[in-house]
Amino acid sequence: MARFTPEFLDELKARLRPSDVIGKYVKLQKRGNAWWGLSPFKPEKTPSFSVDDRRGTYHCFSTQNHGDIITFLIETQGLTFPEAVERLAADAGLVLPAESPQEAARAEKAQGLAEASAAAAKFYQAMLHRADGREAMEYLRGREVTDAQIEAFGIGFAPSGRHALKDYLLNKGFADEVLVEAGLLIKPEDGGASYDRFRNRIMFPILGTRDRVIAFGGRALDPNAKAKYLNSPETPLFHKGSVLYNFTAARAAAADDKKPLIVCEGYMDVIALWGAGIKRAVAPLGTALTEDQLALLWRSSDEPVLCFDGDSAGVNAAHRSIDRALAMLKPGKSLNFAFLPEGQDPDDLIRGQGAAAMEEVLAAARPLVDVLWTREISARELDTPERRAALRSHLRDLVKEIADKDVRTAYGEELSQRLNAQFQPTKREGGYNQSGSGQAGNPFRRSAQWSGRGQGRSDRGMGFRFTAPARPTPGLKSPSQWVREASLVLAAINHPALLERCESAYFELDLADPGLKALLGEVLAAISTDPALDSAGLRSHLTKTGAAGTLERVTSDPQLGKHRFLRPETEIDEVEQGFRNALAHHLFESTHKQEVARSASQIFTDGDDAWKAAAAAREELINSSKPEEVGDEGDSPRRFADALEKMRETVAKKGGR
Repeated sequence: MARFTPEFLDELKARLRPSDVIGKYVKLQKRGNAWWGLSPFKPEKTPSFSVDDRRGTYHCFSTQNHGDIITFLIETQGLTFPEAVERLAADAGLVLPAESPQEAARAEKAQGLAEASAAAAKFYQAMLHRADGREAMEYLRGREVTDAQIEAFGIGFAPSGRHALKDYLLNKGFADEVLVEAGLLIKPEDGGASYDRFRNRIMFPILGTRDRVIAFGGRALDPNAKAKYLNSPETPLFHKGSVLYNFTAARAAAADDKKPLIVCEGYMDVIALWGAGIKRAVAPLGTALTEDQLALLWRSSDEPVLCFDGDSAGVNAAHRSIDRALAMLKPGKSLNFAFLPEGQDPDDLIRGQGAAAMEEVLAAARPLVDVLWTREISARELDTPERRAALRSHLRDLVKEIADKDVRTAYGEELSQRLNAQFQPTKREGGYNQSGSGQAGNPFRRSAQWSGRGQGRSDRGMGFRFTAPARPTPGLKSPSQWVREASLVLAAINHPALLERCESAYFELDLADPGLKALLGEVLAAISTDPALDSAGLRSHLTKTGAAGTLERVTSDPQLGKHRFLRPETEIDEVEQGFRNALAHHLFESTHKQEVARSASQIFTDGDDAWKAAAAAREELINSSKPEEVGDEGDSPRRFADALEKMRETVAKKGGR
């Protein structure tokens, strides 16, 4: 890579007047010692953008952007620092310095390959307008490609002869080995004579960042050709996965329009959009977007629009792009997806319905999270709790792929909300499901909602937020209820490994105290972000959250300290057993008693002594259904259901006498 010393940069700036460089992009007028124009950084009616040639700087008074000619190209044209320097050096007539003799040799070699490619491009362009190119021109006319488009994109034609280009370039003084290395000729492995790589094809030059030809794409005119499109091979100039067709021109157009880049599937799509006045389109070179191409897009556009055909192939291509981009998402950097009517590409749509139809498609572009969500809920049946749980688990795995912590958390919250909305619980008769938990059958339900840090913030848990529909919760009748709920939260704080063992229980946990809800939400969010977090690290994190006050109360409560399973030194198996016993007790006290009363009232009858039988059975049920000191969480609903059935039988017998 070129080494840009301070001396070189000073020489570069000294050779170029800022008003000349910036004047190519901003209309400037001289006023006094400075040049003034409308800001290139924001819309305005009164000029606030000033260029000072004496100081070699610009300043925008409306946005406070300030810098030199290099900074200007970076900020307005989306160039990298080396790209900006290279462009200015070309304008100034300066030779870029090389880091080493080896780099200088490579640069000289690349220059030779670029010169050969440029000469080939001129040859192809000339052939398009000759008799040999008549069929190619007729094809282009049939696609409504104009002379302006042909000229702007340098479209040409490769004759069908095996040595047409070779003979032309050899006569121009280019060596055979240079043409082979540039990908223009093919050298057989058996040592035979080289021949033209591209034959009987419409040719599309591919430009690099310095607007020089680095490769070609060729579309076959013969319908029986093995490959409809053929690209140049990898060369010292051309790395297919790092280049986007029309990138340099599209980047400049996007900067001028203040709109995102558009990614299409092929050359003709880009050219058709350009003809319709949409000049910010690029295309990968016959493959799905690579990491390098995504990075290239995001350097110039925060949310480029990926435009795909509306058929299954286009949808699959969009899904591949999502899988590639997910891990790379950053704050403010994402993708939007525009899907065309099925069976149409941009060229078809523009020719059939005009540019306005294409603008409508682009305006309806959907964010990445929408397309991801649609893909996941459409890919599987969701008619059972197990299948819905599988969806939840799969989405959690996808979210974990996102490397950036803030984006990962945001995606977890967003997908949680969508899960909750998609699977709203339906109340069964009496308002409760058969489990007796009071939570109407929603396997995604999560009751710990965010509080303590302002209205409108959502809770985060295990990478997702599972927020229950609003419903009354039991009031805090005594301090013992707070202790009961706090013990469940403290178990997770002192033993984070418990969350993995009892994940479903924590997701469905219904707490009455808002402070404990907030604390549990912070616990689950922290463990989701860093599954390896230990108790000390978790506590340290919690002290910096809005739930710090509740944490202090929970960890210092003397009643909680009496329980062995809550002590930090207790083995995890004993902790789990203690947690499940505590959870069974919590479920009984907070929900089962209410179900007993409700069921008793439903079987209440007038006359005789049936009401006495119901009351007696209800009291017996309450006493017999209390959890034992040692038991399993899963036994509680079964014992409760058995006791409830006995109560009904007792009432039926006594009421029938």
